[in-house]
Amino acid sequence: MTILGHTALDHTGLDHAALDRTYADETGGGGPGWTPVCPDAQLVPELGAAALVAGRQVAVFRTFDGGLYALGNRDPFSGAQVLSRGIVGTRNGEPTVASPMHKQVFSLVTGACLDDPGITVPTYRVRVAGAAIEVKVA
Repeated sequence: MTILGHTALDHTGLDHAALDRTYADETGGGGPGWTPVCPDAQLVPELGAAALVAGRQVAVFRTFDGGLYALGNRDPFSGAQVLSRGIVGTRNGEPTVASPMHKQVFSLVTGACLDDPGITVPTYRVRVAGAAIEVKVA
């Protein structure tokens, strides 16, 4: 999976911000506040993907019914950036992801931990624009 949103040159000397702009132009995506994170065709249902958006790690999911969701990737119980590797499912009809670390279950809709309602992870807007999946964190 291609991860976009970087703003600095990497060890190969690539300017990822310029690549992001090119990717957005080619896919029809982009727009104020929206960051293309991967081609729509590459996000497999029930498997999460991690992306760096405006300096934040984001976990992006597609459910089998076609729903798209974006959450903060940090598991608040372990502190690890792992929610994108979690197990996607449902609880009482609500789409969820279970952390791969300690198995706490989070709503993909609200970010609330269904096992400890006082704990939440941030949720972000997500959409398909052209051929790209885009996330907005602000």
